[in-house]
Amino acid sequence: MIDREMLKDIPKNPGVYLMKNAKGEIIYIGKALNLRSRVRSYFSGADTRHSVPFIAGKTESIEWLITNTEKEALILENNLIKMHRPRYNLVWRDDKTYMSLRIDRAKKFPRISIERVRGRIKDKALYFGPYSSAGSVRETLRLLNRTFFLRTCTDAKMRSHSDRPCLQYQIKRCSAPCCNLIGEGE
Repeated sequence: MIDREMLKDIPKNPGVYLMKNAKGEIIYIGKALNLRSRVRSYFSGADTRHSVPFIAGKTESIEWLITNTEKEALILENNLIKMHRPRYNLVWRDDKTYMSLRIDRAKKFPRISIERVRGRIKDKALYFGPYSSAGSVRETLRLLNRTFFLRTCTDAKMRSHSDRPCLQYQIKRCSAPCCNLIGEGE
């Protein structure tokens, strides 16, 4: 059982808390803007949900991870729940995930794309994310394309191109690998 002294050590920062049973198994994962007040609510009776006293009674220890913002805590909570699948977390198990940027390293000329993925995909691509904001991921993609001139066209479009470069090449946002205007090494 958790004692009051243990609760005093919990910081007031935003973050994620992991409640563990006597065997050291994670039984519940939650997030908070203020970790100390959120975790204390489990043991003070302030949280009136029916499951709270039950989870608090099973909890023998609590770990926490501090984040910079509540949004980061939300993303971390989502990832930890999907990774550990605690018994008393139900909300995130089958819910959608956030967007990630994907670079397919298996292609001769890589392309950065936006993907929605669940869990880890075992391919040779690199994944960056997750991003909680669709606008942020699109802005990041725009910045990367303007900086590195990677191709934006799909594989099918790249195969069908002839000797005439696309509009992206003409506005200096693509290096036109579809027309062999750049080599693989470059």
